[in-house]
Amino acid sequence: MILSSLLTPINITLATLLIASFFFMRGKVRADLVAVCALLALTLFDILTPTEALAGFSNSVVIMMIGLFVVGAGIFRTGLAKMISSKILQTAGSSENKLFILVMLATASIGAFVSNTGTVAVMMPIIVSMAASANISPRRYLMPLAFASSMGMFTLISTPPNLVIQNALIDAGYEALSFFSFAPIGFTALSVGMIVLFFLSKLLISKNDNSTNKKKGKSLKELAEEYNLSRQSYKVDVESKSPLIGKTLAELKIASHYDVSISKIVRRNGNSRFRKTFIEEVAGPRSIIQKDDALYCHGEREDIERFVSENRLTLEKSDRDFSDFQDSGLAEVFIMPNSRLINRTISEIRFREEYNVNVLGLQRQNEYKMLDIKNTKLHSGDALLIQGTWKDLANLDDRQDDLVLVGQPLKEAAKVTLNQKAPIAALIMVLMVLAMVFEIVPSVIAIMLAAVLMVATGCLRNVEEAYDSINWESVVLIGAMLPMATAFQNTGVDTLISGGLVSKLGNMGPYALLAGIYFCTSLLTMFISNTATAVLFTPIAMKAAIGMGVSPYPFLFAVAVAASMCFASPFSTPPNALVMSAGRYSFMDYVKVGLPLQVIMGIVMILVLPLLFPF
Repeated sequence: MILSSLLTPINITLATLLIASFFFMRGKVRADLVAVCALLALTLFDILTPTEALAGFSNSVVIMMIGLFVVGAGIFRTGLAKMISSKILQTAGSSENKLFILVMLATASIGAFVSNTGTVAVMMPIIVSMAASANISPRRYLMPLAFASSMGMFTLISTPPNLVIQNALIDAGYEALSFFSFAPIGFTALSVGMIVLFFLSKLLISKNDNSTNKKKGKSLKELAEEYNLSRQSYKVDVESKSPLIGKTLAELKIASHYDVSISKIVRRNGNSRFRKTFIEEVAGPRSIIQKDDALYCHGEREDIERFVSENRLTLEKSDRDFSDFQDSGLAEVFIMPNSRLINRTISEIRFREEYNVNVLGLQRQNEYKMLDIKNTKLHSGDALLIQGTWKDLANLDDRQDDLVLVGQPLKEAAKVTLNQKAPIAALIMVLMVLAMVFEIVPSVIAIMLAAVLMVATGCLRNVEEAYDSINWESVVLIGAMLPMATAFQNTGVDTLISGGLVSKLGNMGPYALLAGIYFCTSLLTMFISNTATAVLFTPIAMKAAIGMGVSPYPFLFAVAVAASMCFASPFSTPPNALVMSAGRYSFMDYVKVGLPLQVIMGIVMILVLPLLFPF
């Protein structure tokens, strides 16, 4: 009897929501899997019918998101986004403040039309290079870069929460939003963000940053010292009677036998006895060891000494001078939030064969790991110290779906090549926007047409690349979370929560209710996906507004804005997490810069939204 009284539809729905939120916050289980499990639970308990449970996957919001991923991939693949951002940033010259303003403007402008995660991926290596050329620390720019990508909510398609509230308004019989309905909000958010971050971002720069960044970017030696590479790096010479001579590295299996890795082989050119004339080879499985080769090795001292003694090698001094790199060098790459490399080890990826570079070290949340990294599973935001030829390192700039190349001293990192397909991608983007602005066709059709044209015109190489560009985790997450709103309606959870908000805050006026909805949404977004938060709070905001007898527009806009602009945590949005390692930020850096910005933004929006969309 007691059990049956507890297992009411409303309690089951709330329990499912709380359990799902717990796993969302923990982050140990993929968000899409949590959402699907929650959906199945609601179906098994007859809260949702199978048709209601699956309705989210046919929702126009989900279809538009799929199309926008493909359109964004075409813009990135053709180099259009990178070309635009690079040209804008180059106008900054060496002015620190001018560069800051242009970083914010360029990022928000691009983020208005394409994925904010993709925008940050494109902008990050450019900004690091620009900051290096201006002799200033990139730490001041990378966090504002991530924040600006969320502030660029000028259009209906800038963030998923915008599409969520649009869908709710249409379903409730209200007038749909136009393509640029969010433009006044975007301009307000960007203006406030630029003013506040102009001062707060200076807190991110330490005296050490100012002193170390007077050089033109990170040199090879600086990268090696940062990763403490020199203490575990050794140079050994191959003697004439060494058993290694004539064998490939694949045959020798040095890494498994001695726990020693070889990154580079240097050999004399011909019979010259002078070390100035040499051939430098990045070590790979097919590299053959020859007499008098110099092997550049990495490992513990005792492992190196055992390797040397058992194979008739000569160990040189452990002090390494990294200026001796000529044809090869060092660089850093950061793992993207949606990379296919996540949760796979370097050995499983076959990193050397896939990217033609060696992995020498790994940095995760300011902790550096140099040994046994081949068996370490990669996480989003991990930094890898890699070594290879300059050409191979520069080629990694084309692999931004999986990783972002930063911190390498080549001028090539700042160069942008305009692909011949970029004008076509630009035309498709403009036509899509015009079709949505003038309502020539429904928005979902305009986006799907643009996605198909990106493939048909060659802006993407093939259909497989279009499928690969789609972030299926986000698609499944939204498709599985949208029916949660139906469950709220079926069980009365939305009425319960909205009624509680109205009873507690309604007597204080619509501004108090608006503030309650805004800050509840903002608080929850710190722990779970902004899209999931928007899905949960949209029906609550709608019900609360109707219950109070006022227009739902300012309340739904409050949900979309609060869900999109969460700055106090590095894990609230993928862009925040992506710049964490690149900027060497700690969690407290986000608190001291992002939290004040988030609170100020909330206060401004509570005052401005009713002026733009009256109660």
